Amino acid sequence: MTFRKILIIEDDALIGMLLGELLEGLGHKICAIASTEIDAVAAAAEFTPDLLIVDANLRQGSGISAVRQITKKCQVPHIFVTGEPRSVAAAMPEAIVIGKPYSLQALSRAMADLDARTAIKSDTSELPMAGLAAGQT
Repeated sequence: MTFRKILIIEDDALIGMLLGELLEGLGHKICAIASTEIDAVAAAAEFTPDLLIVDANLRQGSGISAVRQITKKCQVPHIFVTGEPRSVAAAMPEAIVIGKPYSLQALSRAMADLDARTAIKSDTSELPMAGLAAGQT
């Protein structure tokens, strides 16, 4: 895994702290744990995380809305962890979504999948003339 600086967006303080401890145990740095949409957007601007782990349903605001605001300014990979995975998948079809309750193994797999997606996008974006049809120069 290549992620180093993670912003956790979770309104349940205990879940946020436990998740942070697990991720730090895997060698990642938790830059912040935000519990509201407003705090999440502010933390992303302040810390420029490499990854967002997001609960979709927050007590104040929405994790989905927070991600949309954050990714308008810069593309940050994100994983949703939620009790309502179908509603997130409907709102953001390209998102990686894990249903609660989830295991550390499921989260690690999702992070590895995100690493692979990011690597593929990086590889194709670095190709010169990537948008040209085959045979054109």
